[in-house]
Amino acid sequence: MSESESNNTTSYNERLILLVLATVQFITIVDFMIVMPLGPQLMRVLHIDPAAFGLIVSSYTFAAGVAGLVASATVDRFSRKTAFLVLYAGFLFGTLLCGLAPNYGTLVFARVLTGAFGGILGGISMAIIGDVFPDSRRGRATGAMMTGFAIASVAGVPLGLVIGNQFGWNMTFIALAVSGVPVLFIAAYALPSLNALFGEAHLHPLESIRRTFTVPNHLNAFALIIALTCSGFLIFPYISAYFVGNIGMSEQQLPWVYIAGGALTFFASPIIGRWVDRAGKLFVFRVIAPLSAALMFAITHLYAGGILLAIVVFGGLMVCNVGRMIPAMAMITASVAPRHRGAFLSANSSVQHIFGGVGAYVGGLFVTQAGEGAALEGFGTVGWIAAAVGMSSIGLAGRLRSGEEDEVISVAELSLPLAAEAALDTGQPIIAFVDGPAEANEVRLKSAHGELRRQCEQHCPPVPRDMID
Repeated sequence: MSESESNNTTSYNERLILLVLATVQFITIVDFMIVMPLGPQLMRVLHIDPAAFGLIVSSYTFAAGVAGLVASATVDRFSRKTAFLVLYAGFLFGTLLCGLAPNYGTLVFARVLTGAFGGILGGISMAIIGDVFPDSRRGRATGAMMTGFAIASVAGVPLGLVIGNQFGWNMTFIALAVSGVPVLFIAAYALPSLNALFGEAHLHPLESIRRTFTVPNHLNAFALIIALTCSGFLIFPYISAYFVGNIGMSEQQLPWVYIAGGALTFFASPIIGRWVDRAGKLFVFRVIAPLSAALMFAITHLYAGGILLAIVVFGGLMVCNVGRMIPAMAMITASVAPRHRGAFLSANSSVQHIFGGVGAYVGGLFVTQAGEGAALEGFGTVGWIAAAVGMSSIGLAGRLRSGEEDEVISVAELSLPLAAEAALDTGQPIIAFVDGPAEANEVRLKSAHGELRRQCEQHCPPVPRDMID
């Protein structure tokens, strides 16, 4: 029985499934993002320097990257429900351990554990969406699940900051873990087994990884996402400590900074998405990427006492970060042949995790602090590096080529999920589901330019899919 037939003949409580998946996405995103604005408190309470704090951030992303890479080649061997419940339970245990961590070493270990489980949950959630919902309703289901990202950015992180400021950073993680336990039992009841793929023959994991990382266009896409991720993570983990130590902002004022930035990205992302659909992905990217680089430089060179200016620049940087990520992820998604998209985007998520960790760690090597609550030194140098890496993405974006065959992805429909991807989160793979049937047996080679494209359509013979990478 085909996927669509199976979906149409099997009765699922779809609303409850979406509620579970959106709630889990909310919890995982808050868990990942909350560490960065808690930076000033963590450095003060644990008596650590910026480099050590950078390791707290990067330990999660490194673990998630490695786990995601393994999962991209092995996860289809297990029942979706079983995999989801085991991963989510492990994630909650890791989050609870973060809250109970008595010292720096235990916290780093807990972040590694949490990242190893949490880094795969996003991909499993997307797989469940693909298994439960037919093509005609899959895009809407994906958008509904992604509301967890938007709510986490706008409300979840500021609320976590308030809890941390009032009761200590430990309570943020404890509250998150405790609130997630009921969802585990609801998921056990609501999710179907979805074990149709269990026991089927699959490629060897190493062969699957080899195919993903040997296609030239894939490598171009990886290079682009590495530049975007590193440029952001060089500075974002340290912005809160910079605002407190250099600008003079209080820790109680930080939640409002993230509320403002999250709200701006929420409203700006659909507008940018529609602009991308009208003007073209590469054009919009080339307009906004230099603005993002300029704001990265500006936010690392602010003057003491300029709290209002800091909030304005931070909001602008968040919008520009979204503005470059939306067309970039649309180009990356379109650069892969549809039959390879699942494995590629899982690998892409792993690359984001790993190089997000690299960026956070490298940024910490340049930043120093004379004492608890003191100003950060060297952050301006990090701003120069981040801006330069961000500018390099303009050339890398121009090297991407479309890998699709007669498929059109509406960027406007993906704008909110991509905004979540841009808003300090590298944890979840963004997968575009395209309505309508695709040719199953053959495609026709096409050029990207007018006259050559028309000539190719007239004279190029059909090419079997198995001959195309």
